[in-house]
Amino acid sequence: MDTPATVVTPAVYGASDRPPRGDYSRGGTVQADYTCAQDWTSYTAADHDTYKRLYERQAAQLPGLACDAFIKALPLLGVKDRIPRFEELNERLHKATGWEIVAVPGLIPELPFFTLLANRKFPVTDWIRKPEEFNYIVEPDVFHDLFGHVPMLFDPTFADYVQRYGAGGIKAHELDAGEKLARLYWYTVEFGLIRQPDGLRAYGAGILSSVGELQHAVRSNEPLRLPLDLLRTMRTLYKIDTYQANYFVIDSFAQLFDLTEPDFAPLYRALETAADIPAGVLQPGESGKA
Repeated sequence: MDTPATVVTPAVYGASDRPPRGDYSRGGTVQADYTCAQDWTSYTAADHDTYKRLYERQAAQLPGLACDAFIKALPLLGVKDRIPRFEELNERLHKATGWEIVAVPGLIPELPFFTLLANRKFPVTDWIRKPEEFNYIVEPDVFHDLFGHVPMLFDPTFADYVQRYGAGGIKAHELDAGEKLARLYWYTVEFGLIRQPDGLRAYGAGILSSVGELQHAVRSNEPLRLPLDLLRTMRTLYKIDTYQANYFVIDSFAQLFDLTEPDFAPLYRALETAADIPAGVLQPGESGKA
């Protein structure tokens, strides 16, 4: 780990009147790259029970809604009745795709986030929601990050995409285009849909870890579903406090990886003059039925 930082400032995304949930001081144990020790022994029996109940409820919904890659990899998280130890999970994950998870106290700024991803390190929030937040939490917790994100990192092609995204994010930050690129992350890693031979399925962590959005994203007639196009996706605004009004659909993870191979600099230049598109609004020639 890096040398501990003297001041580590939490990140805030979206509009909110509440302070950040994470503990970013911890007596100086949060590092300059925002990583920290998991401190597994600090979890209470109630914390482990919350994780168990969340896992059981969400796993029961997956058939017919989650993508095959996610369902195949979910058992690799290990224990279901308690919060996993990150070091134990990392033994399996690193062997599979060369990735590891690192603990963070909460939301972190974009440059440290991009840098961790570029180095095949996925930041996982180490605290878990309180019982009164069981059905909805406004910031990612350890259940969202572990259950929603980590199984997909066992898929080699998707894992390579996330690393490529991180490397591209560092460049986007230098070009002051981080906000635009963040929309691609939102609509793929968090809220992406994939078309399998047997139908539409979710691969995004924000969908897969949500008790209500999984059904909404895959089966509801309300949201728009559009083919993933980089320019369209990075022009599209999103909301953080409701179900998504539109989703972007891919045909394979190889397609996603290949789409992000070219230099994004021309895209960023095009985005400078292209107007943002509100979520849920069709453009001329679009059907919303991808």
